[in-house]
Amino acid sequence: MDAHGSPYTSGPPSRRGGDASEGAKSLRRASDRFERWFSRVLLVLLVVGLPTAAISAGLAAYEASMRTVRVQAAERHQVTARLTSAVEGGDWTKRPAQVRWTDADGRVRTGAALVKPGTAAGAAVRVWVDREGNVATAPTSTLNATSSGWLIGGLTAFGVVAGSGAARAGMRRVLDRRRYAQWDAEWALVEPGWSARFRR
Repeated sequence: MDAHGSPYTSGPPSRRGGDASEGAKSLRRASDRFERWFSRVLLVLLVVGLPTAAISAGLAAYEASMRTVRVQAAERHQVTARLTSAVEGGDWTKRPAQVRWTDADGRVRTGAALVKPGTAAGAAVRVWVDREGNVATAPTSTLNATSSGWLIGGLTAFGVVAGSGAARAGMRRVLDRRRYAQWDAEWALVEPGWSARFRR
């Protein structure tokens, strides 16, 4: 069989696939292109902004908590006090009880501190006091500061994800309304009154 009778044609391959792809692109609506562009922007912001925002917020919360830790540690100290009366009760919940101690200046001070039930009168307990000699709570620890940093960082990451999802959902809703309006207008030209019949 000669070349003229060959069922296979020579030369470069057909560009039919490329033409079909270009035709599909030309049929793509402006709203579709905007939606795709908007989704890509949100993805970039999510990939870049999520770790940045979470780490920044977490570190800021940690540093703020550590400043509180340092201030409270400098302003508070522990003293040994004595219970003025027994603490009644059989459970494990601490209860306020009156205690007495002598400060560095030799003055006798009293105050209320949380003590375990069942502690006898006169028992020694360790209590935290501030610079004025008043009973205070224990200073915040570094563990609290670390936990605060992780919590704020996690909440910030969740907020970024939720915000991105809400923005994409809102964009889709606006574009869908616009598409439905365009479809109504286009079909009204083809078959007047079709929309009213469809919505009955």
